Amino acid sequence: MSIIVTAASGHLGALIVEALLARGAAPTEVTATSRDASKLPNFAGRGIATAALDYSKPETVTAVVKPGDVLVLVSSDAVGQRFAQHSAVITAAKEAGISRVVYTSAPHATTSALILAPEHKATEEFIVASGVPYTFLRNGWYTENYAGEVAKGRVSGEITASVGDGRVASASRKDYAEAAAVAALDDSLAGRTFELSGDYAWNWDELATAVSDIAGTSVTYRALTPEQHTEMLKVAGLDDGTIGFIVALDGNIRDGLLAETSGDLNRLIGHPTEPLVEGLSAAQ
Repeated sequence: MSIIVTAASGHLGALIVEALLARGAAPTEVTATSRDASKLPNFAGRGIATAALDYSKPETVTAVVKPGDVLVLVSSDAVGQRFAQHSAVITAAKEAGISRVVYTSAPHATTSALILAPEHKATEEFIVASGVPYTFLRNGWYTENYAGEVAKGRVSGEITASVGDGRVASASRKDYAEAAAVAALDDSLAGRTFELSGDYAWNWDELATAVSDIAGTSVTYRALTPEQHTEMLKVAGLDDGTIGFIVALDGNIRDGLLAETSGDLNRLIGHPTEPLVEGLSAAQ
């Protein structure tokens, strides 16, 4: 039996492989995959099997998956194509005899108004309908998503957003990766859904304080209206689709959709999640 990790050349997938090893998995029990297997030399040299697995090419799934394997399916970053890719992977993995899939989803995927939720909702429903045993890890926001605010704050002395007084219960990728490793190694978690998030929901004034600490200069938060935010992004040269997504996501945050602190992540990994300033510092 092998634990197969998809997208292992990416930030989260690579950390999941490392977390599996740290949690006691033998290198021979782990298979790191990527669309381009040549991007995995750091694993291949450590006794970890590597292979090509392309979400858009089901034949690459059946070439890797063996009966009884556990598949850690890191959600695709191809917005708008996720469900097609995920369903193709699940169909092929089922045919190959997968024993369980651990899927990285989104907060309250089946009920949330979060702009990212629909593709995750469709994927979760497809997995359930497939009959393949599953563990759903509904990952909240990554602290690393805000790493770029440090450079911006250092230059301009401010960070801007249209989140109002919204809060985000973010955690570092390494915390989410550790949760995926725990879930992959524990078959008793089959059929479970976890709402994962950081232990504390911070607001943008607190983000500005964290950025100030890291940048070594005073940085403040300037709140924008959605209209002001849209105009700022247009001036920056972003396309309409990207602008719409960013402003809608800030609206989701303003509405509290990423603020839940369920405690599931802390309980699953067995320790507190990394605080905001530490996570941002590590991402620099």
